[in-house]
Amino acid sequence: MSDKLLPTLLTALIVVLLFALLWWGWRGRVRRQSGVAELPHAPQDLMQRATVRVEGMYVVTTYADQPLERIARHGLGVRTNAEAVVAPDGVFLNRQGAPDVFIPRAELRGVSTASGMVGKFVERDGLVVFTWDLGDTRVDTGFRARSGEGSHELEDAASALLGA
Repeated sequence: MSDKLLPTLLTALIVVLLFALLWWGWRGRVRRQSGVAELPHAPQDLMQRATVRVEGMYVVTTYADQPLERIARHGLGVRTNAEAVVAPDGVFLNRQGAPDVFIPRAELRGVSTASGMVGKFVERDGLVVFTWDLGDTRVDTGFRARSGEGSHELEDAASALLGA
């Protein structure tokens, strides 16, 4: 037996064990959040009525009163590339590799900017944060546009929904 075989196997075992613990913890979080409502469905013709489209990254959705508590249900805790679409009906986040997120205008409570959310910190006002009601739960959803101009355009269009 080689001098390096035992340390290599031990290291591999520790790595596998760590990943298993991470998976187990994430699964437990999803189970604890079983009370989070289902995601609303976007209207079929929403994309044709879009007023603003911005490429970027969906960052995360957290509880509004617990900004460090990621919501894992429905894939809301997974960061993905996305396109943010603002239409008269609300804000649609078309995510790659995860369920899309539709924020109906009637559920939108606020639009702001932030320098970070759990797991992602950027320059000042680099994230657009949508505060909305997902069933009975008030949540914050963060989006990072590819450009500062896109971020301002998205914030302005979504804020206009609040006044309409």
